Amino acid sequence: MKMASVIVRCSNLAKSSGGIIVPINSLHKQNYCNKPPPPGTPPPQTKTTFGKLSDEDRVFTNLYGRHEWRLKGALKRGDWYKTKEILCKGPDWIINEVKTSGLRGRGGAGFPSGMKWSFMNKPGDGRPKYLVVNADEGEPGTCKDREIMRHDPHKLVEGCLIAGRAIGAKAAYIYIRGEFYNEASNLQVAIAEAYQAGFLGRNACCSGYDFDVFVQRGAGAYICGEETALIESIEGKQGKPRLKPPFPADVGVFGCPTTVNNVETIAVSPTICRRGGAWFASFGRTRNSGTKLFNISGHVNNPCTVEEEMSVPMKELIEKHAGGIIGGWDNLLGVIPGGSSTPVIPKSVCEKAIMDFDGLVAVQTSLGTAALIVMNKQTDIIKAIARLSTFYKHESCGQCTPCREGVDWMNKIMWRFVEGKGKPEEIDMLWELSKEIEGHTICALADGAAWPVQGLIRHFRPEIEARMNKYKEDKIDVKVERC
Repeated sequence: MKMASVIVRCSNLAKSSGGIIVPINSLHKQNYCNKPPPPGTPPPQTKTTFGKLSDEDRVFTNLYGRHEWRLKGALKRGDWYKTKEILCKGPDWIINEVKTSGLRGRGGAGFPSGMKWSFMNKPGDGRPKYLVVNADEGEPGTCKDREIMRHDPHKLVEGCLIAGRAIGAKAAYIYIRGEFYNEASNLQVAIAEAYQAGFLGRNACCSGYDFDVFVQRGAGAYICGEETALIESIEGKQGKPRLKPPFPADVGVFGCPTTVNNVETIAVSPTICRRGGAWFASFGRTRNSGTKLFNISGHVNNPCTVEEEMSVPMKELIEKHAGGIIGGWDNLLGVIPGGSSTPVIPKSVCEKAIMDFDGLVAVQTSLGTAALIVMNKQTDIIKAIARLSTFYKHESCGQCTPCREGVDWMNKIMWRFVEGKGKPEEIDMLWELSKEIEGHTICALADGAAWPVQGLIRHFRPEIEARMNKYKEDKIDVKVERC
């Protein structure tokens, strides 16, 4: 036994080049620590400050509609440039570039786009594949996709072609919100121009790849922003979410493999392929790469949609692009940072908040669609959140009991709190109710209804209690007067 142990110990030793005996495990680490990362890995970020995006690095160069949006203007701005070369490089190359860019879904979930596309890159089983573009954009406070389709529609159309090539799709369906009449008209004109120029259809861009794009108009249901409800609507059914699995990559529209992506996600892919994934990854913090469209609305001097670098500080974004808070920064009450479904955060948190996925999760909220709803101290914060509860109650499809019953109950409690009715212990009951709704339904609409209420309780509980006390005092005073 002693001899065997000596042999084992000696077998784990080896001479290095300098003649020193070292463990073989150490040699193994030396040989493989410097191994290059796998293809598609974003380069490490070395910057420490973010923001102040230069004009030459903007993806959406006609965001404000100051130039021609048709094909002639789009060609001048660099759209459809070297598209044939990109298509001919093949799906693997396109997917690797998107992975290298670190692009995450711009519709709210933030799932890595390159990984999502790779789920479709598998041997076919005879069924056609489809790309579905989510242009429903029903989130209150969000209006970024509308600007792309109205002023830069060719970016989206070209993006559909490139994304379709990456996933091996034969066609793309752009599901657009029914109220977006002008946007749908411009998009349809851009698609017709692309067909006429030979960029779409048979042998698209002379690449040997056949691809079609169709526009499907919705009827204004917020729930159809959920990918499976959107697929149901395209198929002519009621827009109600499906149970998953199966996921759309296996059984999507018309029972075929499907990838569903947001408008902004698809529209940035041509620029990523032209300028390189490493270029896109040079903006924003690690895991939060790229540029992003931000909506800023509410109590600001200059409500706007602006393209800025990811990871820009929230205060800098508001002060620089939206002209600051009405009444000054000290008049700020709170901000909903990612559309109405994300929790509100107070001024003390806003001062240090960073506008990216990880930065906002760290302060117990979410980037969502990056639509900032700014509220100053003149806002009735309880009433504002109650109004959002009414919206989610109205837009619930009613398929899941926690959402159908729970959101209605939550809405009734919130409007009682607006008047000051109730007791402080009911606040804890409302919190518990929101937790029973969150995460217990097929889709995330119930989560979106619960999170604003949770944000209100987390940061503005004293205001709720103060209103209850005031209502109680007023009721006592009325009784005294009657006596």
